[in-house]
Amino acid sequence: MAAEFSWEAQACNVEHFKETVAAWKGRKGALMPILQDAQITFGYLPRQILEWTAKELNTPIAELYGVATFYSQFSFEPLGKYNISVCQGTACYVKGAEKLQDDFCDALGIEAGGTSEDGLFSLVETRCVGECSLAPVVSVNGEMYPHFTKKQIKPLLKKLRSAEVMDD
Repeated sequence: MAAEFSWEAQACNVEHFKETVAAWKGRKGALMPILQDAQITFGYLPRQILEWTAKELNTPIAELYGVATFYSQFSFEPLGKYNISVCQGTACYVKGAEKLQDDFCDALGIEAGGTSEDGLFSLVETRCVGECSLAPVVSVNGEMYPHFTKKQIKPLLKKLRSAEVMDD
């Protein structure tokens, strides 16, 4: 399902992003910081923004897609409020991370790389997070949960959903 992007609804973000592109345009190594800013500004990389950026930088769109698909930090769909990552590095994998990720998929009703229907949760595919001694490691918006087990999934999701109720 492709996300709907509206130039009008995103006008403030678009102006900020245009300033970023102008600041980096013509500089060596500009593509990564520009894509990173787009990801932060819009929460994902909208097709329309990538097309505009390619034209503005006089760069083939395939190059932008090549970079964006290589790095797991980029998404082509809006992510949920809570980005859950199950590290799939060697130490975590050996300690059951693949099964743990499947358990998250079941609990959330989504595939790896997907976002829950309520828009709260995304399951972001991740390689090594550099915390091998704490394997398996789950992170939520960058907060690490070491030695994670299947029994912790439901309480974690309940805690995050409860935080939403408290925010209202």
